[in-house]
Amino acid sequence: MISTWSEWKRYPRAGRSENIEAPISPGIYEVRYAGTGALHSFDAVDNVAQALALLSVSSKSWFGRREAADVPDLEYRTCATTTKADAKAAAERMIGRRETYISGAA
Repeated sequence: MISTWSEWKRYPRAGRSENIEAPISPGIYEVRYAGTGALHSFDAVDNVAQALALLSVSSKSWFGRREAADVPDLEYRTCATTTKADAKAAAERMIGRRETYISGAA
C-alpha cells in the first residue's frame, strides 16, 4: 500500500542543526533543486529517512570540510509504503508516466 506524498521541505544544510523529517520505513523520496524544480534524486528504498540522511548533496574538500558555496538549495518530499516492493512498483509507474509525458511533449 502506498500513502500520499508529503509537502516539499527544505533539505537540511550542514552546520545548521536542521533535521530531516521522513518515515523510518520503506518508501520513495524525491529531491529537487528549489530554484528550478529540476530533479536531483529519486529512489525507492527500505528506509526513507536513512536514505535521505546518507544522500550526498555537497562536495568535501581535502581537509574534510564542506564547502558552503557548493551546496545547492534543495527540497525533498517523501511517500511511505508498506513494503519496498510497493515502493519500487510505485516508482516504476511514476517513471513510466514521466517518460510518456516527456516523449509526448517533445
